[in-house]
Amino acid sequence: MCGITGIVNYRDAAGRVDADELGRITAYMAARGPDGEGVWVAQDGGVALGHRRLAIIDLSPAGAQPMHDAATGNVIVFNGEIYNYRALRKELAAQGVALRSESDTEVLLHLYARHGEAMLERLRGMFAFALWDAASRRLFLARDPLGIKPLYYADDGQQLRFASQVKALLAGGAVSAAPSAAGWTGFYLYGHVPEPYTWVDGIKALPAGATLTVERGKPPPAPRCYFDLRKEILAAQEAPATSTDAVHEALAAVTDSVHDHLVADVPVGVFLSAGRDSTLVATLAARNASAPLRTITLGFDEFRGSNLDEVPVAEAVAKRLGTQHDTQRIRSADFEADRERILAAMDQPSIDGVNTWFVSRAAARAGLKVALSGLAGDELFGGYPSFTQVPQLARRLRALARARWVGRALRAFGAPLIRRLTNPKWAGLIEYGTTLEGAWLLRRALFMPWEIARLLEPEFARRGLQELTPLDALRARIVGIRNPQLAVMVLEMSGYMRNQLLRDADWAGMAHSLEIRVPLVDATLLRRWLRVAAQRFPLERQHLLEAADPRVAAIVRARPKSGFSVPVARWLAKSNVSKAPGLRPWSRVVAAAFRADTARLRIGVLLTDAYGGIGGIAKFNRDLLDALARMLEVRAVIALPRLIQRVPEPIPQKVQFDRTAAHGKLRFAWRVLRLALGGPRLNLVVCGHTNLLPLAWPLSRLQRCPLLLIVHGIEAWQPHRNPLVRKLLGVTDVVVAVSRYTVERLNSWGGVPAERFRILPNCVD
Repeated sequence: MCGITGIVNYRDAAGRVDADELGRITAYMAARGPDGEGVWVAQDGGVALGHRRLAIIDLSPAGAQPMHDAATGNVIVFNGEIYNYRALRKELAAQGVALRSESDTEVLLHLYARHGEAMLERLRGMFAFALWDAASRRLFLARDPLGIKPLYYADDGQQLRFASQVKALLAGGAVSAAPSAAGWTGFYLYGHVPEPYTWVDGIKALPAGATLTVERGKPPPAPRCYFDLRKEILAAQEAPATSTDAVHEALAAVTDSVHDHLVADVPVGVFLSAGRDSTLVATLAARNASAPLRTITLGFDEFRGSNLDEVPVAEAVAKRLGTQHDTQRIRSADFEADRERILAAMDQPSIDGVNTWFVSRAAARAGLKVALSGLAGDELFGGYPSFTQVPQLARRLRALARARWVGRALRAFGAPLIRRLTNPKWAGLIEYGTTLEGAWLLRRALFMPWEIARLLEPEFARRGLQELTPLDALRARIVGIRNPQLAVMVLEMSGYMRNQLLRDADWAGMAHSLEIRVPLVDATLLRRWLRVAAQRFPLERQHLLEAADPRVAAIVRARPKSGFSVPVARWLAKSNVSKAPGLRPWSRVVAAAFRADTARLRIGVLLTDAYGGIGGIAKFNRDLLDALARMLEVRAVIALPRLIQRVPEPIPQKVQFDRTAAHGKLRFAWRVLRLALGGPRLNLVVCGHTNLLPLAWPLSRLQRCPLLLIVHGIEAWQPHRNPLVRKLLGVTDVVVAVSRYTVERLNSWGGVPAERFRILPNCVD
């Protein structure tokens, strides 16, 4: 497990790779690989690779990367583990290949030399790697079939950069942090950013089961898919297994996977909750481990004594298995102490991952470098309520599919009322619930599409939805799958599992230099199981556990399924962030943290009144400040009101509304002067009324930023009485007026060049 990065110039005009930039990217990923680092630069300087090492297999210097093949000149950087590397190594040795290390990385180098891209079909493991093919002068990027290990890239038309983390690419300094409309809309829609998008516009995720080849002298093509989950299910439909003993077949496949996932030259532990999946993994690992097994359980004070408390059952299972067991209790104070670190380590916005952060921290403190997780048992065997609820809902509402316009109308008129009674997304029951993909979105969505314009700048949200086309994209993933529950499997595995659970396991584990392995997320296991699942799906995991160990199964049998819950909502309530239930409040906290990373603009606004104001201009100003606060490019809005006439409305978090400025003309002028001379660096000054120009103009000039004036109408129809205002109009950078008539009247005496005018009708939001 490691961090990889690289830069390749595919246009000759790009010159040499910036070694300092590569060094910054590599250094950012230090936690991913505290055991070593390395950089390789081609002789012509046109390509460079960087690596951070977490030594798991072959701990010697021979396993260091970037790794070079002297015979071919090829160079590789690799993140992940190849669990069948010993068998592949033995095969290579029998073919006369001289191997100088015991590492799986070297096996990849030689497999590529013999088989090229076809090597991927022979690998069992989790991986993201980049291999420089010296003979053909091309860079080959590949990611594992199910998307366990991440790989991100940015293409500026001259160079392609890649890394294991989005934030690492940004740390290099050459990639813009401009926000992605699809990425941010996707986050609010799903609670995670759907690939291939990221939260940054210029960075894309290499899709799971895909490769990308970058050849010197040619622009990169689109990624090529070599593994498609939908096609795997379609193939299983046509050639199902003949065996009817689904439990036996599933247990054999899981046992084989767990056995292979124990391969390591360091101790391996297991995350043990009270759930059936982690219990099954721990049971099989204890049976196959060559050394005493360590197990780690997370408990929360808020759940102590309730059915949500994992600790009693997990400790009983650990005692039965004879593992070396550690229990870590987490309190709200731990969350408060670690909250900023969690958000800083989170590579892409997610409403999950807090649990994995704390259990990874506990494992690292116990001295572990590797831990197995039961992640994906629900997706693999059909354990979520969505596997029954989604097909049932779609079947019952199917007759209304032709009348979706009725559903849209009911949603539009009923949403305000429903929002007061229950989760507002249920206003879309008729609009979305008539198809499998729509019902799944209704079940899984954090916010529904029509809600997102309240969370982001409306045009930005519209563009994001246009890029995502959520229903069309979901429908394309399940076309041709006859079993609706297997269709839900595809949606869960390609969405929630891949983009949230696996991604969170990566960043949270790597933040603690811990490799998290997921034996239930395995292409070999999946293919074996799908042939059985084509006839027998879902599968009750309790039966699977009983077949593995009846006495362990008896311990967990009495506990109802609850999932791996984390009391984030309760913690936020204690810290006065939000008392609302669910994960919507946490999503806003996460978004605010990432916006701080993305945002670069500070805007100063002088206005007559806004929050606590009365009349049309006050409403316009409130709408303006609200819109600026929703823009991801904006870091902060510093607003100085001249008047506050009543109790102010709720003020957005990013708006610093200086109420003391409203205490008289002298106080207002003093606050403007303080902002000009001692305030934060502004990128733009907005003047909300012509009367305020004598203060707004020096503020903009002292801050060395543009000045934008808003003209509302009648105040600009006659020459202003103040000669200073008339003079300053001519040097204002941009004037926004509500109508062409207002522009004409203002221009008759104001002397503003025509190219500086913008028209925004006051009936337009």
